[in-house]
Amino acid sequence: MAGNSQRRGRRLTSKASAPKGSGGKNKDSLAGRGRTLPADERPWHKGYSGTEKLPQRTAWKQDKERRAAAEEGRAPKIGQPGSKDTTWGRGGGRGVPVGRGATGGRGGKPTGRSGPRVTPGRKSNPSKDSPELLVGRNPVLEALRAQVPATALYTAQGIDMDDRINEIIRTAADRGIANLEISRAELDRMTGGVLHQGVGLQVPPFAYQPFEDMVAAAVEQQAPLLVALDGVTDPRNLGAVIRSAAAFGAQGVFVPERRAAGITATAWRTSAGAAARVPVAQVTNLTRSLKACRDAGFMVVGLDADGDTDLYDLEAAVGPLVVVVGSEGRGLSRLVGETCDLTVSIPMISEVESLNASVAAAVALAEVARRRSAEL
Repeated sequence: MAGNSQRRGRRLTSKASAPKGSGGKNKDSLAGRGRTLPADERPWHKGYSGTEKLPQRTAWKQDKERRAAAEEGRAPKIGQPGSKDTTWGRGGGRGVPVGRGATGGRGGKPTGRSGPRVTPGRKSNPSKDSPELLVGRNPVLEALRAQVPATALYTAQGIDMDDRINEIIRTAADRGIANLEISRAELDRMTGGVLHQGVGLQVPPFAYQPFEDMVAAAVEQQAPLLVALDGVTDPRNLGAVIRSAAAFGAQGVFVPERRAAGITATAWRTSAGAAARVPVAQVTNLTRSLKACRDAGFMVVGLDADGDTDLYDLEAAVGPLVVVVGSEGRGLSRLVGETCDLTVSIPMISEVESLNASVAAAVALAEVARRRSAEL
């Protein structure tokens, strides 16, 4: 018999070599891709219920479902456009720089709506010192109106022109900002999958003031006043505090380098341009910096709901002063509270437990400014 095709125990399949591993080279592909958007937040889904402009394709899907439901005598399975806030930022846009959001792993819940909405399967991890890209029509327009420094404007080819886009392009041209028209796919790549509405504004990294120079310049003023933030993580709060500092005569704001918000495009926009007028410094150790302010002749006052002194009884407001604002959740940290010369509470007549960090700062700075004007 030719060959051994009738041999007992013969191999019926081809012999395959042992599978080869990746050696860890592809381990990043196993990492979570971020939160999967629900149907009511997907602009391309018939169940979309967001507040942004409804895409033509989505409107067609919803209209088709309505007709089918009417023929079958049932309720249509579609979303309710405009009923769910998907802007994630003030003013009707995603006013958070790309890559700054915090979400859970695949299938997990988001840790907060402080970051941009990212298309599933995409990640964005910009370096700390790289330029930021502010996206969304309203955030970009507000940033340009607030004179936020910018290096380039990116618009998608074939973008739907409306009043906001016309004003964005006109304002950027008036300020000499280059307008680069690129494909929507390229803009998707640049934004890491963030829903950008066809426009992005590139913002350079913020140039912080050296802390020692800021303190020295404040001491030379007639009424030295500085503001310190202890672990404020929301860039909108940071921007609002800077705006209040500018309004009530503070000579500078300083924040920790770690576990705290820095000057991002969102903080720029919220400050309404005040970040260009008020020096902002980052310090390595906030406690050590407060002690340096005390050595320079400042009194350090911390805002605390359980403070020992009533804000309206703060006689030290007329002298060199550092107002310390605690974080949004826990307030002043233990070491910072112990470093303060005294803690001050804001009297409230209602049962509200506490004020927002930026609101508390504004109230305290307004009282300091009132007392100082009365002394003149």
